[in-house]
Amino acid sequence: MRFLLPLLFLSLPPCLAQTPATAPARPPQLEKPATVEAAPPLTLQEATQLALNQNFGIRLARQDEQLATNNFTRGNAGQLPSLTGNATRTFNRNNINQRFGDSDPRVVNGGTSNLLNSNVTLGWTIFDGFAMFIAYDQLRTLRQQQQAISRATVEETVEDVSNAYFAVVREAGKIRSLEEALAIGQARVDLTQARVDVGVAAKVEVLTARVDYNADRSLLLQQQELLRTAKIQLNALLGRAPGTDFSPADSIVVARNLAREPLQAQLTAANPRLQQARLGVAVATYDRRLARANRYPSLGVVAGYGLNRNINNAAFAGTALTNSSNRTLGLNYGLTASLPIFDGFNLRRLEQNARVAEESSQLQLQQTTLQLDADLEQAYQRYQNRLRLLELEEDNIRLARQNVQIALERYRLGLLTPLALHEAQRSQLDAAVRLLDIRYQAKEAETALRRLSGSLVQAQ
Repeated sequence: MRFLLPLLFLSLPPCLAQTPATAPARPPQLEKPATVEAAPPLTLQEATQLALNQNFGIRLARQDEQLATNNFTRGNAGQLPSLTGNATRTFNRNNINQRFGDSDPRVVNGGTSNLLNSNVTLGWTIFDGFAMFIAYDQLRTLRQQQQAISRATVEETVEDVSNAYFAVVREAGKIRSLEEALAIGQARVDLTQARVDVGVAAKVEVLTARVDYNADRSLLLQQQELLRTAKIQLNALLGRAPGTDFSPADSIVVARNLAREPLQAQLTAANPRLQQARLGVAVATYDRRLARANRYPSLGVVAGYGLNRNINNAAFAGTALTNSSNRTLGLNYGLTASLPIFDGFNLRRLEQNARVAEESSQLQLQQTTLQLDADLEQAYQRYQNRLRLLELEEDNIRLARQNVQIALERYRLGLLTPLALHEAQRSQLDAAVRLLDIRYQAKEAETALRRLSGSLVQAQ
């Protein structure tokens, strides 16, 4: 029988058809999973553009940048004059009782009067210890700092979008690997059932094959949940409904030519977080100079043009009751000057605090520089290690697929045990999953390097 077994299986048709009288029911076919092929395609570039337009973090950062831009004016710095118009109109109704010496009182009930006061005033500070010019430069620097913050937010969000997008690609790839494993498991069930039918295998073998097949189905269902979760996370970053379905159109392609020295140079020149820290030092320096400017005198000019009119319907001219009106129209102008002499040492306290804040900003710059250098070094080491692992896993998956093909053919010929076939199948699935994970991690490290060097958005 051992010698007839290979001939028996070679005589079976490729589909391993069985007669209705002897063939047991095949295991129920798994319903086609909701994989990425059935959904509208989405490229990484499209996802990035959606995030740039709709991500709430980016939109809020741009709102802050708009506020900083609005604040950057000469008027906000105090360099422009102020012009104010005022108008007041009052009406009075009084009961008057007026007495001079021992004379009889002069009494008026319900006497009315009205007063109109209107003027235009101009104020302009022409010297304040150069504080207005320092403030204007500081406002410019604050705008640049907010622009750096916005750019950093964009870079970090694009990194998150890229990682989330390739996470979807990875989970979808695992589904395809599980589907391939299910196809092999189905072939194993069919072959084992054929062996049982001709009496060369025990029923326990086909039961074991079905158990393993169902275990792979369970893994596939769990993987489908992971895929849906990855899609929800990406949709949240894109600022759209969590249930929006899509199919990732791009695959994970890892650049293998990133060098350490150019990345370090780009980080020093273009990293937005580093630029933000540098501008923070400049802002603190302007604060110290503004505190120092308070010690200087200030000089300004004032001018005004006004109208005052008073109409009194209950005025006395001697003993006679009459009406009177008074009207003043004219221009006034002059200079104002002030000099701080003593304010309880508050000016000195403000200068000392500003100096401490400047030193703190310099320390923060050094800390940011060191942290970014450490992040770059860590990401680069991870990138290099993942490239080596990627080459290894690419070789492993080729070997594992060849091993499964050989094992399946040997099992078809009756030259391999079911356990050995299952082990070969499991080795291929594990190799495929490891390859997807390592490829994703290498891409993640590459994305981190591009973000640290300030070139991620241009690279998309």
